[in-house]
Amino acid sequence: MGEARITLLTRPGCHLCEFAREAVARVHADTGAAWVEVDVESDPELEREYGGRIPVVLLDGREHSYFRVEEDRLRHDLTPAEPR
Repeated sequence: MGEARITLLTRPGCHLCEFAREAVARVHADTGAAWVEVDVESDPELEREYGGRIPVVLLDGREHSYFRVEEDRLRHDLTPAEPR
């Protein structure tokens, strides 16, 4: 499957995280893009940077969205550009 392109930052007990997890799973099913889920409470640096905006979607290590997954935008951004 390769290295994960999508990282979903969550925390236990987060109801928005449940919706985000389902949305990322749908994007994965459509695109095959590998993803991982990371609990921000497991890393003080992640907690400091993203803790107030959970859930957060990182695409290739860069922030893509927070609070809700923009599924159509994420699918689009995962699609390689057409060669010219």
